Amino acid sequence: MTTSPSVTSTVQLVPSYKLPLFIVLGAIPLILVSAWVGGIIALFGLFLMFQATTLRLQFTDTALDIYRGETIIRHFPYQEWQHWEIFWHQVPILFYFREVKSIHFLPILFDPKMLQTCLEQRCPRLESKGAGSRGEES
Repeated sequence: MTTSPSVTSTVQLVPSYKLPLFIVLGAIPLILVSAWVGGIIALFGLFLMFQATTLRLQFTDTALDIYRGETIIRHFPYQEWQHWEIFWHQVPILFYFREVKSIHFLPILFDPKMLQTCLEQRCPRLESKGAGSRGEES
């Protein structure tokens, strides 16, 4: 049974290897057609698998923090966020968020349901209507 995280607690997302495995397995038949293309796609899938293994996303009460091991590598305060969206809710593969000075695209390498729950709790005013459906933003 999954419980909803508290907005004031720090939540660390659990890694998900679905996307990297799909890419690696999808590259196998491509290697038979074109070794270069299949090999590059397989290497990309392995790179994403490495990232899922080594990176950790933590939602705190004030920011999204990204860690590699015990070292924080990025800090994204929610107050600087302007918009966020998870693309393709049926098969979530990409997480997008825009800050005041930059935009970020991250592959879904973590539990997509918990990611969405944390985003809705911490940045609810930023979610667009029909997020992920590519509808018009309000």
